[in-house]
Amino acid sequence: MPSKSPISDRQIARRLRLRDLLVFASVAEHKSMAKAAAELGITQPSVSEAIADLEHTYGVPLFDRSPKGVQLTLYGEALLRHSDAIFGEIAQSARDIEHLADPETGELRIACLEGLLTTILPEILLKFVRKYPRVAISIEYLTAPETDLSGLRSRLYDLAILRRDAIAEGVDAEDIKMETLFTDELVVAAGLHSPWLQRDKVALRELADEPWILTPPGYWHRKRVAEAFRLQGLAPPNPRIAVVSVMLRMHLLANGPYISVFGGSVMQLNAPLFGIGAIPVDLPSQPWPIVAVTLKDRTQSPVVQEFIATARHVAETSLGAEGGLSGASLP
Repeated sequence: MPSKSPISDRQIARRLRLRDLLVFASVAEHKSMAKAAAELGITQPSVSEAIADLEHTYGVPLFDRSPKGVQLTLYGEALLRHSDAIFGEIAQSARDIEHLADPETGELRIACLEGLLTTILPEILLKFVRKYPRVAISIEYLTAPETDLSGLRSRLYDLAILRRDAIAEGVDAEDIKMETLFTDELVVAAGLHSPWLQRDKVALRELADEPWILTPPGYWHRKRVAEAFRLQGLAPPNPRIAVVSVMLRMHLLANGPYISVFGGSVMQLNAPLFGIGAIPVDLPSQPWPIVAVTLKDRTQSPVVQEFIATARHVAETSLGAEGGLSGASLP
């Protein structure tokens, strides 16, 4: 049975060792004390002793033992979450110290949706690197219809830039901070050679049998188009081509008979480069925020703060009122 006596902060400070937390995290990852010992280059009794010391400190079992290995208990899961945060803060402290020693260096890890990766992100990066040319930047390409933000929580990246509705349903947002960079709308598009662009007004039903290019099932473009057709009592179109890539869709529209949908920001920033334009068809207004997402409990380095400030500035200057700008923070 877990101890009923409260654990004081002073007791934790006296007893807890960072090395023990490292051992604990390795055992949790491998679900085996033997494998953790091999990874850390120490003996299995040393691993067992470190886990026993932690369990004594907290007065609760952190693992359930069995002949097949170990599994985290409810208490162990709680400790692992906070251990991840501790190691993340330690790593961040090194980056912060490096940045303070030389404000033009550091590391920045970004996750971004493909549509933003090929439209507004390049402008943000170009402006940012002019000010911080020696910051090492890595970018993770988010392609799934939704994200549970596990990469953010596990410190694989420092921030994510995505649509708010791309965050998977049921994700606990208590530890998440979201700041809106701008809001966007869906636009139907075709190549500049398309006769649809010569019209003053096009009814959605007229496009039902056109050769559509849409994203695969489950992606937001596909969902929004289906909703728009159903609201008018129409069956959603069956796309001739299903693909995620914004660049490929734009290239096909510019050189073929296809139509597709893009965010208004994508059209504003990329359409002139590819020779495509907006078809004058009314879709139900469904604005969605483009947000910068960080963890509330993670100390943000000056590099991350500067990047978000740069993203806000670029959204305001590049998209302006047409981008449906909103500078408010989301609850």
